[in-house]
Amino acid sequence: MSYTIALKQDPYHTYILSDEHQQSRVEIVPERGAVVTSWRLQGQEIFYMDWERFADPEKSVRGGIPILFPICGDLPDDQYIHEGKTYSLKRHGFARDLPWEATAKETETDAALTLVLKSNDDTRSVYPFDFELTFTYRLKGNTLTLDQTFQNDSSRPMPFSVGLHPYVWVADKDQMQLDIPAAQYKDNLTRQTYPYQGRFDLSQEEIDAQLHPLSRQKTSLALPKRGFNIDLTFSPEYTTAVFWTVKGKDYACVEPWTSPRNALNTGENLLRVPPWESKQLQVVFEVSATST
Repeated sequence: MSYTIALKQDPYHTYILSDEHQQSRVEIVPERGAVVTSWRLQGQEIFYMDWERFADPEKSVRGGIPILFPICGDLPDDQYIHEGKTYSLKRHGFARDLPWEATAKETETDAALTLVLKSNDDTRSVYPFDFELTFTYRLKGNTLTLDQTFQNDSSRPMPFSVGLHPYVWVADKDQMQLDIPAAQYKDNLTRQTYPYQGRFDLSQEEIDAQLHPLSRQKTSLALPKRGFNIDLTFSPEYTTAVFWTVKGKDYACVEPWTSPRNALNTGENLLRVPPWESKQLQVVFEVSATST
């Protein structure tokens, strides 16, 4: 059989999804925010991972594909107001820091693992909704698909933003070629807006650029010296892309978000699920060969 799912302890329970025929292997750790920690495709590691930080449960994960929910980015003073009451949420929300539960596996047409995060007393104290998030990770050759369901188990509409924060391993950023379909970006460090012409000044200590709106549902990052492109295709609800990198660190992030920063306060592109209903979204990662 080409598709397999294995389990190891290193140091957390880690699920290994494999497409053996295509030499494709993904590792996922439910108890550290359902994060994808590794994707090896034909011998190449796609993602950067800070393993020292990962080993410390008190620190957020920096690497792989963290999940951002119920906000993307930060809020002014980490606060938002809902129905006249003030709540506090830290940057990128809580989903990336909480343990998820593995509920299903499938190896017929792909290697698929389903993980679930449910609301609890701690989440309700900062986000007053009952919810159930279901993410199914599907590996098939050079494609990794994240099918996402957001179930509102509350008696009132549930507002949220969701995003992914993939860290692509890039040692030589001068070779990097970006295709992000936007005409402008907001510099999240200076809070100024600038025209976007396909490149950033990599001599800066940090680049944190929010590109919005997007003219199509696809972004690409090409690494000719490594010999591949990584394309992200996503549901129309993903209206924003963030490019983030830090000088001297071997990663570059092109992040699909459904809403810009502070959407819980501004309402801009905020998603709302009616009571007792659910919403489905999808993000697809596809790696393809490129000429050197």
